[in-house]
Amino acid sequence: MAYKHLKHFIDTLEKAGELVRIKTYVDPKLEIAEITDRVSKSPNGGKALLFENTGTDFPVLINSMGSYRRMCLALGVQELDDISREIEDLFKMLSKPKEGILDKLAMLPKLGQFASWMPKVVGGKGACQEVVMADPDLSRLPVLQCWPKDGGPFITLPVIHTKDPNTGTRNVGMYRMQVFEKGMTGMHWHKHKVSAKHFQEYKKLKKRMPVAVVLGGDPVYTYSATAPLPENVDEYMLAGFLRKQKVELVKCISQPELEVPADADFVIEGYVDPEEELIWEGPFGDHTGYYSLADWYPRFHVTAITHRKDAVYPSTIVGIPPQEDAWIGKATERIFLAPIKMTLVPEIMDMEMPVEGVFHNLVITQIKKDYAGQAQKVMNAMWGAGQMMFNKILAVTDEGSGIHDYKKLAQYMFRNLNPATDIYLSQGPMDVLDHSCSKMGFGGKMCIDGTHKYEEELENGGLILPSPKLNTTEIRQRFPEIKGINDSLLKDDIPCLLISVEKARPFHIKELNEQLYTLPEMLGVKMVLYVEHTVDVSDLPSALWRFCNNLDPRRDSFVVRPPLPGQPGKTGAGIGMDGTLKTRLLDNFERDWPNIIVADDETIRKVDEKWASLNIGPFIASPSHKYKHQMYGEEAVVPQ
Repeated sequence: MAYKHLKHFIDTLEKAGELVRIKTYVDPKLEIAEITDRVSKSPNGGKALLFENTGTDFPVLINSMGSYRRMCLALGVQELDDISREIEDLFKMLSKPKEGILDKLAMLPKLGQFASWMPKVVGGKGACQEVVMADPDLSRLPVLQCWPKDGGPFITLPVIHTKDPNTGTRNVGMYRMQVFEKGMTGMHWHKHKVSAKHFQEYKKLKKRMPVAVVLGGDPVYTYSATAPLPENVDEYMLAGFLRKQKVELVKCISQPELEVPADADFVIEGYVDPEEELIWEGPFGDHTGYYSLADWYPRFHVTAITHRKDAVYPSTIVGIPPQEDAWIGKATERIFLAPIKMTLVPEIMDMEMPVEGVFHNLVITQIKKDYAGQAQKVMNAMWGAGQMMFNKILAVTDEGSGIHDYKKLAQYMFRNLNPATDIYLSQGPMDVLDHSCSKMGFGGKMCIDGTHKYEEELENGGLILPSPKLNTTEIRQRFPEIKGINDSLLKDDIPCLLISVEKARPFHIKELNEQLYTLPEMLGVKMVLYVEHTVDVSDLPSALWRFCNNLDPRRDSFVVRPPLPGQPGKTGAGIGMDGTLKTRLLDNFERDWPNIIVADDETIRKVDEKWASLNIGPFIASPSHKYKHQMYGEEAVVPQ
């Protein structure tokens, strides 16, 4: 389904009972984000919110794709898997041998469909250019500041257009933009991104780089800008396929080398000068749930701002999951399953990115296993594929278990797991937002092979361990640095512990892990996950989120091989993994360590007082209350 404009999508959400209009004045500085954080963490993602009184000429739409249903509405489907099946059918049709003239003629209608999806540049001005600001001024837009330690207000849903200066190939991506003055922002493109490559090409040519930023229009534009497409695939071809109608583009008025969707709500035109000094951008409360650290990025200079007469400013917030971006990630997980299966990993059956893993940190893959070593083959293929190169923890299972029932999945994988032989540690490129890496953008990776094993993969015929029976009270008395033990998984036949520890010396976790595994009752425990003493290990989703963020698998994993009593020469196997915060003093960690993201007390108070006038529904307390005690002081980074 093609939406004519963002208001068409808003009307659709409202008719579906998925939108709340808020007429009370709400400040774009911190208050909108605090309200949205409460709503987005409600069951099923709450509702989309339209803030109609922002102190500017424009309303703010937020959380519009913040549930499974709204994500489907945005892409015009009943189920996200419908898109994957359609892509798979297309691949099969295109790759099928064409033996005769009838087979070839049967292709013509589909080829016509392909043509109808291709973007088209049209003449004249678009609706996105109905109003041209005489004096381009970003302060006239309701740009949000989401979190108290953010470097300032950020444009969080910018659809950014650049072109390769040598080939003219367009790229459409999404990179946050910190607003510094009315006509200048930062441009936070990471070195792995295509627009950053375009920037380097302009730098070689010593030419200014034209950039156009689109906000609004059909929500499929926003999604397509986030999609992990190959460099040579136009994002607007994907958008055309998803909406079943080509995207009509018009030339920018001050940067005519670039074209933008005619039905967008806002277009911010400008340039980046590769010869200009970079600007210190950030920090920013990011999708990891932590502040991403400030760094040097290019300056974007605004040359024009145009918009529709009835423009709506779309925005989002990111922070401690779940947030709206979890559902955008879910769409990518489902949509791109078919291309991965058809072109890269034919044995793949299903894929899951748990919310607690914040996209790259944790990916679960189910394969059809036919031979020894197949999980490792899949590991290498996936770590070499596009944005999957940023994956930190890859868990591989097979057809013996589904991947959406986490309890059954864990039971199956742990039954098949030898921690000493079935966990593979490597290193490679990482998301620059991953703060656990000793070096920015480069760190450890781990693959957990929980598939059934062929004889060639077994060590000494297989590892058989007793069922663990722990006395957690005695363990805590013996090791006073342990502040909490969650052994609930043991009761579900999942031999894994979560332990919170107050570290006090270098190599503390490694030594503690070795000491714990000297206890006879620990023999049946295959894995111990360590987190900071401030973390509530009884809250499993929250503890796993903290653990995944703070772990560098290669640096922070410790395998032990305790002797098996009564079995001379045989050893058990266990692995401990250190998901605590790292410091220079205790861990020889030389980078700054960011803080988790919480709202400030004054903003929470203001929203509490304003809640009844918002007409959103029953009062929702701030999610930040849960995490306040887990902060390290009031700064965005931990002093080293």
